[in-house]
Amino acid sequence: MSKFGLGSDPETAAAVTVLTRAVQLDSECRYQQALVCYQEGIDLLLQVLKGTKDDTKKCNLRKKISGYMDRAENIKKYLDQEKEDGKYHKQIKIEENATGFSYESLFKNTLMKTVTEVWIEDPYIRLTHQLPCKVKTIHLLTSLDEGCGKQQQISGLGEIKESLENHGVLLDLEYSSSLHDREIRFNNGWMIKIGRGLDYFKKPQGRFSLGYCDFDLRPCHETTVDIFHNKHTKKI
Repeated sequence: MSKFGLGSDPETAAAVTVLTRAVQLDSECRYQQALVCYQEGIDLLLQVLKGTKDDTKKCNLRKKISGYMDRAENIKKYLDQEKEDGKYHKQIKIEENATGFSYESLFKNTLMKTVTEVWIEDPYIRLTHQLPCKVKTIHLLTSLDEGCGKQQQISGLGEIKESLENHGVLLDLEYSSSLHDREIRFNNGWMIKIGRGLDYFKKPQGRFSLGYCDFDLRPCHETTVDIFHNKHTKKI
């Protein structure tokens, strides 16, 4: 017990055992269990403090208790935020011909620096203005156009894949004949469901029309966007 500088009496030994376990659980990111152990260990140290008359030992105890309390409070805030994120649900209604809803505008609050992977499931990734965005790894699951646009779809996605590879981004492309769901998931826990999938933009009127390059200026089809948080993965 000397490493704690608190003595070796049974009460202190019990507190040290519990707090050692708390630190171990904390290092393993098992925050809920760690918080319980921190709280129990702090209570035990407070009992030791009440019965301590030695001023030096009292000072050491107060420092240890303060440090553990600060860590426990940080964990509690994290767990509370995790619960709030898990309940998060925002719905955006895009009206017919509305503008200002580019991919960047919709995703800017979920595409944080922690995001390195994105999973896109959309059966109708076929037109060039739908082809997806920039991240380190993209997993794209879509259906194959069995009509006259099949070759254009394969060619367009192949070109995107090659271009992304040249910039160090992997496009993992798969086709499914039974895909119906439309959702986008990021590896920071956020998930976005768009009623029309990524095909909510109208075709531009021409190559020189406003909105051809700037998607914020491109009119949209009417649809609904739901933003959820599934699981908070950011470590503290």
